[in-house]
Amino acid sequence: MSSSVRNGVWRPEDRAASIYQYLPVEIDPGQHALRVELAYDRSAGVLDLGCLDPTGAFRGWSGGARDEFTIAETWSTPGYLPGPLPAGHWQVMLGLHRIPADGMPWQVTVSTSPEPGPAPEAAAPLAPWPERPARPGPPLPAPPGYRWLAGDLHAHSVHSDGSLTVSELARLAVSNGLDFLAVTDHNTVSHHPWLPDESGIVLLPGQEVTTTRGHANAYGDIGWVDFRLPAEEWLSIVDDRGGLMSINHPLAADMAWMHPLHGRPRLVEVWHSGWRDRTWGAPLSWLLAFDPDALPVGGSDFHSPSDGGPLGSPTTWVLCPVGDPREATVGVLLDALRTGPVAIGESPQGPALLRLGDELVAVGADGTLLTDFTGQRRRVIGDRVTFPAMPGPHWLEDERTQVLAIAG
Repeated sequence: MSSSVRNGVWRPEDRAASIYQYLPVEIDPGQHALRVELAYDRSAGVLDLGCLDPTGAFRGWSGGARDEFTIAETWSTPGYLPGPLPAGHWQVMLGLHRIPADGMPWQVTVSTSPEPGPAPEAAAPLAPWPERPARPGPPLPAPPGYRWLAGDLHAHSVHSDGSLTVSELARLAVSNGLDFLAVTDHNTVSHHPWLPDESGIVLLPGQEVTTTRGHANAYGDIGWVDFRLPAEEWLSIVDDRGGLMSINHPLAADMAWMHPLHGRPRLVEVWHSGWRDRTWGAPLSWLLAFDPDALPVGGSDFHSPSDGGPLGSPTTWVLCPVGDPREATVGVLLDALRTGPVAIGESPQGPALLRLGDELVAVGADGTLLTDFTGQRRRVIGDRVTFPAMPGPHWLEDERTQVLAIAG
């Protein structure tokens, strides 16, 4: 085993020159494991961590979630891609996310070994698949051969800054009444190989393309999207590879969307973790200003059960050409998200507002108000009520004007 140590001080002028900095790492022939350890004062700022191989190809990213990683031929730290270690000049990527005015001292220790070393111990056996709870009240109306599927389009696993494995996430999603779940770890696709092995739920491959100027989800098994590129190129790459992109939590505190973007993605994550008070009209007004023809979707941005917000809150409802949720596939879901209709609700058990042709159907929403961008409000009386639909989004609100459901 060989090791080397690099250290220095990142200063605000370094961040001004480039948020991303690169440390060259030489790997000799015959090495089968690479370990990188980053040390700095986390109370003073935030440094992100990642890795590129000698060709410039992506080998992993953990952002600020980890201070160390290992890449070996047969295993790797979550967030990183296992496989052969070609000899040559590798690069440790450092993201200068937050740098104090007086600078950030840092140290990087790099070790290589001709032995891959033992993989981490396997986790304890998982519990059996839970039963999916039935939705209360009247069934959701759908055309013959179609069904509304409930899902969450934004969740994180241990492959970025989440606390659950993919398998644990999948079981939690089923127990919460979901039919599909998008696993959208930050700036990595290392979780994708773990998705197809699950049963009981459709796991949609995703990547949350994450920068200091905003986040976007890239859906589909489309490979890695380079977060260092302009957002306009993210959209082109995702479209060219047959995926779908959404702008995430566009008004969420320091993660608000600030990228220039001439094109418009099909999806916009209007209902998100940053919408803490749903009497606020800002997310819906942003949708109207940005692109009223975009399909509004929801995502919980779930990281951990201890965070408070449950997986599947909000729920995105997608009308799919299946008679049973077990018939759904990733391709079916992507096609349905492209064409719509799509709806959002508080949970799989909560009120639903569904667009079917030129009609809107409110289900489980007795006593609410149907509202649209014209300011028109119509009273919902009954557990299943049909209204004529106008173009554009509509939503259900309660007596406090809190949004309960949205139909795109």
